[in-house]
Amino acid sequence: MSSSLLRTPKSVFDRLGKESVTEAERYSVGYKAYLDAGKTERECVTEAVRQAVTHGYTEFQKGSNSKKLYVTQHGKSVMLIRRGKKPLAAGLRMVAAHIDSPRIDLKAYPLYEQEGFALLKTHYYGGIKKYHWMATPLELRGVVYLADGKKVEITPEPDDPILFISDILPHLGAEQGKKVLSEAFPGEDLNITVGSLPEGDEKENRIKLTVMTILNQRYGMIEDDFQSAELSLVPVGNAWDAGLDRSMIGGYGQDDRSCGYAALLALFDADEPEYTGVCILADKEEIGSEGITGMQSAFYDQVLEDLCETEGVTLRDVYRSSFCLSGDVCNGLDPNFESVSDKKNNAKLGFGPGVFKYTGTRGKAGASDASAETMSRLRRLLDNAGVCWQMGELGKVDQGGGGTVAKYLAARNIEVVDIGVPVLNMHAPMEITAKLDCWQTYKAFLALYNER
Repeated sequence: MSSSLLRTPKSVFDRLGKESVTEAERYSVGYKAYLDAGKTERECVTEAVRQAVTHGYTEFQKGSNSKKLYVTQHGKSVMLIRRGKKPLAAGLRMVAAHIDSPRIDLKAYPLYEQEGFALLKTHYYGGIKKYHWMATPLELRGVVYLADGKKVEITPEPDDPILFISDILPHLGAEQGKKVLSEAFPGEDLNITVGSLPEGDEKENRIKLTVMTILNQRYGMIEDDFQSAELSLVPVGNAWDAGLDRSMIGGYGQDDRSCGYAALLALFDADEPEYTGVCILADKEEIGSEGITGMQSAFYDQVLEDLCETEGVTLRDVYRSSFCLSGDVCNGLDPNFESVSDKKNNAKLGFGPGVFKYTGTRGKAGASDASAETMSRLRRLLDNAGVCWQMGELGKVDQGGGGTVAKYLAARNIEVVDIGVPVLNMHAPMEITAKLDCWQTYKAFLALYNER
């Protein structure tokens, strides 16, 4: 009798058996393909729209009565809407995730020549450990708008050469080794090496000219076109199975595309919903959800306001009745770095998605801090659907912390709580997730969209 009063944590495998491994493996095939197709937020939007169209979604137009709609914002964020049986006044069932990931961006005037090399000046994006990106194979991706307004997409071909940020050899790294990590790798020194062969008879910039000639022949660029470009360096390579047992996935951008893909697929796979389902794949979360494509943008509200007009209801009334899951990853307990976490309250790989009542830093700064009523509602939703889940917290109280889009949804008077896939190596060029957790995160979002 007394044993039933105590919590007994069980992994997804122990709760669901060997069949769970088969289901998770089946799910991971599509997820890894999504990671490979979306190395940038623009590519993620393109892939999301491609999949949406195959599932019968049409582009949103004001006044449209279509049941399945999508709308993009500057090609960098996307919102999908699936109308339910109930009127909008009954509220929305929403999942909001982000599809931007830490990376290395080019500056407006990046190309220069120095000591026999052509290099690119950069400005890193998001919270990174800068040394992770040095001596690592990188590739250039993004878009360039030429002087005549023509858009050129830059994506690597299979046989393209790698690019790289060099690091000092250990034989000469004594002084570097004496510095703390925050000072040992200055952001201004994360310059990309792109060439070493000279061209032409000029005395200066002969190697720079070689690189610019290649870019001109391939993309029609001149140097001034960098001014109207969004170009980033991301890790080379596709997502892999990880571990000898293939139980995990290793790949770039799983924060937060693991949740973004789960939200997208869940909306596609949901039964004919009672409530209108909304999937938001937002940009700019890694730098505070700012800008016209971030979660703080009025774009999302304006689209939903247009939708509300078709039913003669106000958006504020719809928000008041809505429920949202903020789909974002959490840290998984790492046996190599146990000391930074409260092991009793930290999410573990293989135990399902982590639910975070609050995020924020230290004294919960920057958190929405879901109410007990919201947590009770989510608990019953997940348990009734048979979803394996766990509670989590982002490290020890005074260790650090982080944020999600939850507080921006809460500011709209939407009931919201964070839930997402536990991750190792978060914000590194290769992040690690468990296939069972990714699959169960999808099941959690599916339960929300199928709520009756």
